Amino acid sequence: MEATHSPRHGGNLIWAATVADCSPLDILDFSASINPWGPPLSALVAIQDHLRDLKAYPNPDYGELKEAIATQINRETGSNFLGADWVLPGNGAAELLTWAGRELAALDATYLLTPAFGDYGRSLRAFEGNVIECPLAMASVELDFSMPQPLSSKSGLLLNNPHNPTGKLFTAEILLESLKQFALVVVDEAFMDFLLPTQQQSLVSWVKEYENLVILRSLTKFYSLPGLRLGYAIAHPQRLEKWQRWRDPWPVNSLAVAAGIAVLKDHEFQQQTWNWLEESRPQLYHNLANISGLKPYPGAANFILVESDVSVSKLQLNLLKKHRILIRDCLSFASLGDRYFRVAIRTEAENQRLIEALRDYSREQETAPPNPPCTVG
Repeated sequence: MEATHSPRHGGNLIWAATVADCSPLDILDFSASINPWGPPLSALVAIQDHLRDLKAYPNPDYGELKEAIATQINRETGSNFLGADWVLPGNGAAELLTWAGRELAALDATYLLTPAFGDYGRSLRAFEGNVIECPLAMASVELDFSMPQPLSSKSGLLLNNPHNPTGKLFTAEILLESLKQFALVVVDEAFMDFLLPTQQQSLVSWVKEYENLVILRSLTKFYSLPGLRLGYAIAHPQRLEKWQRWRDPWPVNSLAVAAGIAVLKDHEFQQQTWNWLEESRPQLYHNLANISGLKPYPGAANFILVESDVSVSKLQLNLLKKHRILIRDCLSFASLGDRYFRVAIRTEAENQRLIEALRDYSREQETAPPNPPCTVG
């Protein structure tokens, strides 16, 4: 039986392979924004070297991993201010988002920048949080937005930077203003490490000055390790100690710990990724903009949001069945719907396959006969 309903998240190759009638290995996946150059060899070697660790429970303190994360953050910021007690590793950023959602739901309201990653709503609904949506103006690729003014001093703010799915990068100055108005500000920086350190607008350097600031980050997207599930939170130690009491005792597995420590030292892979993205992002954006019926949004992340003149659901099925290419529809972003899709930036050859498939579909639409007029009687 053919699958007709797309999944809420990207990267569901089983669903895509069912539609395309092929092996999941044959799908070219543009739906999940994962670094195409990974996993790095350093991660694979570390996993192989630590297979023996599977016979024992992980250290629930995760001290070595915390130190590695803190060292990397200090290297990025050119300072020595962050200690390991300000870091909490998690089973992907999604697990840590659950505990952020629990704290936000306890406030009078949480202001949520939309369109928003679906797990934000999940984490807030799980604890019956009061959500106030704050939409970006999507009428222009400039994406106008004014920081919301909370009606209560006991309100929270949840957003990501760079923003998913638009790729918009907010300046640190704009976000710092919100820390003076909200009781808790949670900034998901899952895609921040795709930017050069000189281009980043991270709030990491301000975490000690503002106890109401929580930063979430992912290690699985940049290092192409989504199957291991690894992320971390940066916040005041007392808050992280509370989260630790809330959750399971061993949320991060031993192989994820080993891989995480290894990749954080892999500066060559970091530089390779930055060099690739600086060249590939504008190239893919330009090619998308030159296809009739598509309007890409400029962004800072490793993905591009595209507005379409035609149904994306039909486009998605066409690309799967004819080209075995999977794009991310935006149906799970309630304010976007069936006229937007998101594509990851991949290698030059893979990006070209996508462009050729989209051009093929655009030509089909231009030459298709018009719908016959409706008749009555």
